[in-house]
Amino acid sequence: MKVAWTRTFVRLLIVPVAAALAVLMAGAPGAQAATDISVIAEKLRESPVYVDPEARDILAESDAEALAAKIEDADKPVFVAVLPSDYPTDNLFRNLRTETGVTGLYGIRLGDQFDARADSSVLSPQGVRNLVTSVQGAGDAKAQLNDFVDSALRNTGGGAPGSWTDGSGGDVPVGGLITAGAVLAAGGAGVYAVTRRNRRRHEEEQRAALEKLRVVVDEDITAFGEELDRLDFHPGEPGADDAMRADYEHALDAYEQSKSYMAAARKPEDVRAVTQAVEDGRFALAVLDARRDKRPLPERRPPCFFDPRHGPSVADATWTPPGGAEREVPVCAADRARLADGEDPAVREVDTDHGRRPYWEAGPAYGPWAGGYFGGGLLPGLLVGTMLGGMMAGPGYAADYGAGYGDFGGYGGGDVSGADFDPGDFGGGFGGGDFGGGGDFGGGF
Repeated sequence: MKVAWTRTFVRLLIVPVAAALAVLMAGAPGAQAATDISVIAEKLRESPVYVDPEARDILAESDAEALAAKIEDADKPVFVAVLPSDYPTDNLFRNLRTETGVTGLYGIRLGDQFDARADSSVLSPQGVRNLVTSVQGAGDAKAQLNDFVDSALRNTGGGAPGSWTDGSGGDVPVGGLITAGAVLAAGGAGVYAVTRRNRRRHEEEQRAALEKLRVVVDEDITAFGEELDRLDFHPGEPGADDAMRADYEHALDAYEQSKSYMAAARKPEDVRAVTQAVEDGRFALAVLDARRDKRPLPERRPPCFFDPRHGPSVADATWTPPGGAEREVPVCAADRARLADGEDPAVREVDTDHGRRPYWEAGPAYGPWAGGYFGGGLLPGLLVGTMLGGMMAGPGYAADYGAGYGDFGGYGGGDVSGADFDPGDFGGGFGGGDFGGGGDFGGGF
């Protein structure tokens, strides 16, 4: 019995250690560049930003330090490498991820071009594509990389590797790997601790996101209440009939429900029920208004895309977001007129860490808020090519705001793990052959 247990223990210990050693001992394939890929990886284990000596004219040292400090303060596994334009690109992302060995999002500025890849556990493939697309039009490297990092920190899941703060960014000693194997064989206490830490981080981020949403939702509820007052309907007024009274009661019930749902909200996804109630109540008011004026009853349509407070849309209009592709969106009468006159629509902006931005640029926490207004899978199609649209691409896009934050229940970064490394997330060429492909690297993409 003792011999059998010993053999089992040895297998549990040796297999993961051997696999890790294979990764650490593998040399970077392909031609040697000014800086070997293993050197870049070692530097990224020490700090989130690396600037090659041959690329210092692309990003100043002070700008690189400020960028690194921003990432470290956010405690997110975001890595940035700035390399000369002639650096070999063959399997660059895959080799860099393999050598670094840390789950995360990797962005590379190569001369005047930029692209990124990520482990799907920290950012979805569509999220990576949208992130890259959103910064392609930026100016110099400083502006582009800051935009990339700002968006990445809002939407990337997991935690930063401890080697950024504990000074252990160099080669991983074999003894450390053996110790890790022993811990796994003893019962996985370390995994349990990481899971608890990530769960606490997830809960903290949920609370912070809910507080941001609370401001926006309160504005919506207040605006809905003001619409009720402006309508000034009285159930006993001359000409009122049962249908009008039913519409008014429906709107009042929706108003009270929205306030009740918001008071009970404990996480961002709870907000979807609030905005669903507000949208339903606004349509009831539109029907009531049409009945009073003896106009044809309005068609049930989604609210105005640019700002749901504008009420139900009256038509679809062509709109092209900055840096995006043309698409049809539902609009109110006022915004339809603005677009027809070549003017900008009245866009709903919200507060972010970087000033006022349209709600679709404010991060994944706004997914449930928008999903309540534009349910049934409509919104992802409207927002193709924008950050929020990519994060809502799945069938349950508004069910959990964390879709853009990665998987908080599993491995979230850490020191030289590779535990959940899927080479398909980093494989292929740059965008299928050309650098700047926006994250289309084959594999799981």
